Amino acid sequence: MPFADSSAAPAKAAAAAPRIDLYSSIHKALRLFMTDTLVRVGRLDTGDADELAATLAQLRSLLELCRTHVAHENEFVHAAIEARRPGASQRIAAEHVEHLDAIAALEAEVAALAALPREPAAQRLYRHLARFVGENFEHMHVEESSHNATLWSLYSDAELVEIHQRILAAVDPAEMGLVLRWMVPAMSPAERAELLGDMQRQLPPEAMRGVIDTVRPHLNDSAWGKLARALNLPIAPGLTTR
Repeated sequence: MPFADSSAAPAKAAAAAPRIDLYSSIHKALRLFMTDTLVRVGRLDTGDADELAATLAQLRSLLELCRTHVAHENEFVHAAIEARRPGASQRIAAEHVEHLDAIAALEAEVAALAALPREPAAQRLYRHLARFVGENFEHMHVEESSHNATLWSLYSDAELVEIHQRILAAVDPAEMGLVLRWMVPAMSPAERAELLGDMQRQLPPEAMRGVIDTVRPHLNDSAWGKLARALNLPIAPGLTTR
């Protein structure tokens, strides 16, 4: 599920000027979500019922987001590529099928571990999740380089913004909240200010407060100070803005 970013990606096609990047921001969110979850699974104490439940709940949430991310890319991004260059998304589309199979297999392992918490099962889940994360990192690199180059050669920035808006329209509020929870802390300060500044201009104050309430607990004091200053929001007494 891409979220547009106007920053340049590493593809050579972007060398002359920044282009709309449908992959950058959502991939930052997924990388943070994946790595955080992988670490939690790796250090899981299967004898602690609360820790087990919380960790497996986070993993289930990650896997469901990965599934919807694949669906959004297939429906909107791949369709756009295929409309103007048939066959150009074939490799990544095939990997998406493999990812969906891997997600289903991981979900089955999660259910088995929840039903019978045992250290060998937890270690097996950890190894399989690590492989899934590694494969996704390689997959996202191809999308950010090869697919972006293709999109930039086929579509204007105005057209890419239209594609992005169609994607956002397909995202329900719960999914949006989850994405923002992981996307905002994964961004640079400038990226955060740009994203939330756009939201601040478009959303009513109450809705914007909900966004801030979602992301604030996941930013350290320094990151929050920079964002609050960029958005002209009050900063808690004694909190540094440096």
